[in-house]
Amino acid sequence: MVASDDPSPSPTPGHTHSHSHGHSHDSIGWSAFRTNPVLQGVLGLVVAAAIATLIAIIVLWPTDEGRQSAVEQGEQVGLGSDRYAGTVTSVAEGPCSYSTSARPQECRRVGFIVDEGPFAGEAFEFQEFNLSVDAIQPDLVVGDAVIAGYEPSTDFWFYADRDRRGPLIVLALLFAVVVIALGRLRGLAALAGMAVTLAVLVIFVARSVLDGNDPLLVSVVAASAIAFVSLYLTHGLNPTTTVALAGTLVSLVMTLALASVFFAVARFTGLASEEALLLPFIAGDIDLSSLLLGGAVLGTLGALDDVTVTQVATVAELHHRSPELTVRELVASGIRVGRDHIASTVNTLLLAYAGASMPLLLLFAASDQSLDKVANSELISVEIVRTLCGSVGLVAAVPITTVLAALVTERIAADDDDVDDPLSVELSDLVAPPMAEPEPEPELGDETPDEETAPAPSWDDFAPEDDDRW
Repeated sequence: MVASDDPSPSPTPGHTHSHSHGHSHDSIGWSAFRTNPVLQGVLGLVVAAAIATLIAIIVLWPTDEGRQSAVEQGEQVGLGSDRYAGTVTSVAEGPCSYSTSARPQECRRVGFIVDEGPFAGEAFEFQEFNLSVDAIQPDLVVGDAVIAGYEPSTDFWFYADRDRRGPLIVLALLFAVVVIALGRLRGLAALAGMAVTLAVLVIFVARSVLDGNDPLLVSVVAASAIAFVSLYLTHGLNPTTTVALAGTLVSLVMTLALASVFFAVARFTGLASEEALLLPFIAGDIDLSSLLLGGAVLGTLGALDDVTVTQVATVAELHHRSPELTVRELVASGIRVGRDHIASTVNTLLLAYAGASMPLLLLFAASDQSLDKVANSELISVEIVRTLCGSVGLVAAVPITTVLAALVTERIAADDDDVDDPLSVELSDLVAPPMAEPEPEPELGDETPDEETAPAPSWDDFAPEDDDRW
């Protein structure tokens, strides 16, 4: 057997060209843009949305005047007290300072040392905890880390909460290690996307709403910005992600339209929670019902990203395995896969909203009210509308994204038949690369080491390729 100096594989029958492939089979090359009108339309939609989002961010960017005003108002209602980390030094129980022989009362006294700030190293004592009156007593022991609240106007120290920052940091680091270990660069990109999402919510959404901008408009703009950054950062700047992004944006608009109608019909006030009741005192010009609707839009976005990316990847994989499938067959097969995904995702939304309201559900159960009366209360009905409208958007995302992906891949497959077009030849490798030729059977006298025929498994067998994102 004569060895060849050319490392490239020989052409297969019926395939008169060969190329190296720098992308995985679930990607569509950017070169497809020149010959694919569907991809051109999708890209045009995404570019227009990007420009509109950028302009809206500039217009709605917070000046921080509203936040400063809210801080000042918050200090007047008790939100402006200082917080310092501290360590418990003593816990003792005995008669309260206001206890009398006629009405003896027992109190718990907790001493602590401030660990930071201008009072670092100084010892203080929390207000007394009346053991017979206070419903919830902090179960503190010496050495516990706590957050102490200080009210400068009255020189008063009070127990704010336990200091849980240490365990939270450890958990966050553990999460990051697990994500990066499995996803490598893609996992790192996903973590960066999470950081960007958090920054958008805290720096842009919260402050812009406090400036008096419409909460719904701010939320929609933020959702669009998050979708752009998180999808492209996590899955790469490629047409595959662009198709998923287009499906996400279209489904998000449908969810917004549906939720707007039912929020208006239900006439939600936004005053059903304790936090909402406090907001008018620190920022009276906030439209709370619009704020609720904006929250519903943002809450749906995370699940939409998951559904659209999965559907595009499913269609691309189907096309890769069976390039002869038509658009109708690709759509039908993709939707069959999407049904199971939708069923689990819809249930996820319901459990997410219900899990966050478990104490409330227990209170309603104890009230012995009928199910329709419980569902009619604003606290519960808001979650019902959020869940159902978000679920409708998720269901709609499956056919929308599947059809877009099928049209793009089928169009490229049609172009592949024109072997005289060097661009279409390259696209066939990007969308549906040919299966690697099987190794020829060794002839008599040829010996191949076991290490070459059966390589030992490695971590790379389980981790995604890092260079298939771009």
